[in-house]
Amino acid sequence: MKRTILLLLVLALAGGAYLYYRHLSTGPEYSLMQAYKAVTQHDAAAFERYVDVSSVTGSLVDQVAEQGSALGVLNPGGFAMKGALRLLKPQLARAARQEVKRYVETGSATAAADASSTQMMNVSILGLADKVVGKNSSFKGVKYSREEGEQAFIGLEFTQPRYDTTLVLEVKMQNRGDHWQATEITNISEILQHVARMEKQHLLGK
Repeated sequence: MKRTILLLLVLALAGGAYLYYRHLSTGPEYSLMQAYKAVTQHDAAAFERYVDVSSVTGSLVDQVAEQGSALGVLNPGGFAMKGALRLLKPQLARAARQEVKRYVETGSATAAADASSTQMMNVSILGLADKVVGKNSSFKGVKYSREEGEQAFIGLEFTQPRYDTTLVLEVKMQNRGDHWQATEITNISEILQHVARMEKQHLLGK
């Protein structure tokens, strides 16, 4: 009897370990790791397997276009100040995709900016990201992770040295069957507002 119970316990533990390993090797966090690996290896095809670039950049432009006042603080003198972001959404979304693809291919923010067609507008998605997250920022880890059916939401925490704080980017993932794919950064609007407030305080010396 004891031997039977022990055997069942071992089988249960083995089954649990297998399921845990399978989750780690196929879950949304794993797909984000693979996307990061693709960036370090400059593999655009692999990156686009794990990141829906069109969906992410389209949503990003939508959220940025809603934050004209915040952009005025973070990008003074830029084309965004003229209130034309909404009218230029197709061009901006296309340029953002070009920037991201070129950055993955080369690892160079300069090359990515050169590939963008928005230089005349003084708007750069990677440039804005640099102001939001910061050049000297570092990735702290996964703040939270939750799955809701075929979707998952991953909170990625970064340091923001300029303001002595941290920021959490929430990435929305979609289950594609054999892998997960990032489709949106859901909280860009809130982060832009928050960073704009901190920048104002920073400029006022508070």
